[in-house]
Amino acid sequence: MRTRLAARADPLWDLMLAVHMIRGQPGDLLHSGWRRQAVAALRRGGMSGRLGLLSALVPTLGYFPDFLNPPEAATGLAHGLEAIRSTPIRTLTRELARLDVKATARADVRLLASGDPRALAVLTDGISAFHAAAIAPHQRELDKAVNADLTARAAALAENGVEGLFGSLHPMATWSAGELRIPGHPHQVIELRGRGLTLVPSAFCVRHPMTLFDEGLPPVLVYPVAPATGALAPGNTGLHALIGTTRAAVLDAIGTGCGTTELAARAGVAPASASEHAAVLRAAGLITSHRDRNRMLHRLTGMGRALLEGP
Repeated sequence: MRTRLAARADPLWDLMLAVHMIRGQPGDLLHSGWRRQAVAALRRGGMSGRLGLLSALVPTLGYFPDFLNPPEAATGLAHGLEAIRSTPIRTLTRELARLDVKATARADVRLLASGDPRALAVLTDGISAFHAAAIAPHQRELDKAVNADLTARAAALAENGVEGLFGSLHPMATWSAGELRIPGHPHQVIELRGRGLTLVPSAFCVRHPMTLFDEGLPPVLVYPVAPATGALAPGNTGLHALIGTTRAAVLDAIGTGCGTTELAARAGVAPASASEHAAVLRAAGLITSHRDRNRMLHRLTGMGRALLEGP
């Protein structure tokens, strides 16, 4: 009964996952255009020296500290940064001890673990600089992608309740016998114990939904959102000329997989039109579709991804 959708993307979850993305991740072909622009912006700003501590805390794969994603960030980046600066020393010490950092960063991480205000300021200044250069210029399109996804999730919730909402996450999550299972997620069991679950959309989440490490924190599930056309994907004008702008948008909107209703919301077309375009793309071998109860679910094929990636 306490399951809910976040009203918007979480700026700090987006940022930490964008740090992953700036280095490249398996299955992130749709983010290559964003990566080129973000790297160029970071270089123009001469920010390499300001991001060392942030980079050390967020490795390419694996654990990164929960204190980097405080619940206060749901109300805005400034509130999230203030919460990071106010993290208790015992929390910093415990969570940073789990990290395996490079020798060059160990002194800075030890200083941060002690609660040193200067180290906390360096960290939050780096987060602000990264956000301004790599995320803020794309915020409008990112919001468009998230809002389209939330519209589809809300429709699933309204039509079929929480079970329908969880069902809309298939195939990246499956709901059965009172458990929400995440295929491919590192083994972790989180008992809600009446606390509820908040679903948080993120256009920078690619491989599978993610959770916080500490089971005692408010439970969240950060899940992938397909980028809106032009948001993170490279501008592939050749593809538009080949199959048409609307059909290219439908192909792009499928992203990590979705149902027809969600596809229509993401691409900004009517459900009947989305179904027709999906049929054409499926016949061309660019997507696959299979029925899950009363939903038709679509996924990109290798050839579909290759076309979206472009030259």
